[in-house]
Amino acid sequence: MSEPDEFYPPVQYAPGWMLLAFGIIVLVIAAIWVIVHVTRARRATQFVGGVSADALALLRQEYLGAIDGVAQRWQARQIGARQANLELSRLTRAFVNEYSGIEAPVLALDDLVRLDVHPALIDALRRHYYPSIFGRGPAVDPAAGAAAARKVVSEWH
Repeated sequence: MSEPDEFYPPVQYAPGWMLLAFGIIVLVIAAIWVIVHVTRARRATQFVGGVSADALALLRQEYLGAIDGVAQRWQARQIGARQANLELSRLTRAFVNEYSGIEAPVLALDDLVRLDVHPALIDALRRHYYPSIFGRGPAVDPAAGAAAARKVVSEWH
């Protein structure tokens, strides 16, 4: 085997290429920083708890409409007082779950008290829904239960 007579040194990069590569890296880092900064600032001003204020207003309207629907069905004698209070209890618990993430539909009253949830929910459960659903006597007036449900949906933080 014959060896070459001369060795060729590696080709050196021109300074212009190094400046171009450095400039591209700086631009990419700046773009990432701008994107992160802009999206964080927007989240902090337009969103509450991960949900936009418009979505929360729509959620309230949806549940207030459902509560009115239960009250109308009770007034039309399509459902009884116990059934109306049961549906109102389910609606208020589902609203709390969707609004705040608290698993209210599966928690007992004592669990909700321990979690220190909004007093309107505790009051509605104690005075209207539990006596109507679990009590042996006559059910509590569903009109009062509907008013309590509206209060929970309207006042929930």
